[in-house]
Amino acid sequence: MSKKIAIGGDHAGFDYKQKLVEYMIQAGYEVKDFGPFSDASVDYPDYVHPLCDAIEGGEFVQGIVVCGSGNGVAITANKHQGIRAAICWNKDLAALSRQHNDANVISIPARFVAYELAQEMVETFLSTDFEGGRHANRVNKIACQ
Repeated sequence: MSKKIAIGGDHAGFDYKQKLVEYMIQAGYEVKDFGPFSDASVDYPDYVHPLCDAIEGGEFVQGIVVCGSGNGVAITANKHQGIRAAICWNKDLAALSRQHNDANVISIPARFVAYELAQEMVETFLSTDFEGGRHANRVNKIACQ
């Protein structure tokens, strides 16, 4: 069974999202696109909240959110207790977000990185494991209770 990935964002991230969906399917991932489904102006929380609910519910193991800056979608995602969304703008950050923070959502700033880099960051994020150890104690203290 392939790794199940959720993806969504806003109108500014639409083109990247479409390309990333195609790339991930070709790479063997099972992908659900939460939208938007065009580049018409939308409110990103309408897409990010259902995506995060599905991850928290165990339907997906990880997610990708894409908007112009990466900020709005990451802020929205991080309102969910079971989500650790990391804005990444290079491959090192994508790897560290997984290794040290056990991030389960990567946030891509489409207006600030080339598509090729976005794809490399997603590949790095999806293929990097959490190191655990000393990092596990910190990650376990993130959620508010």
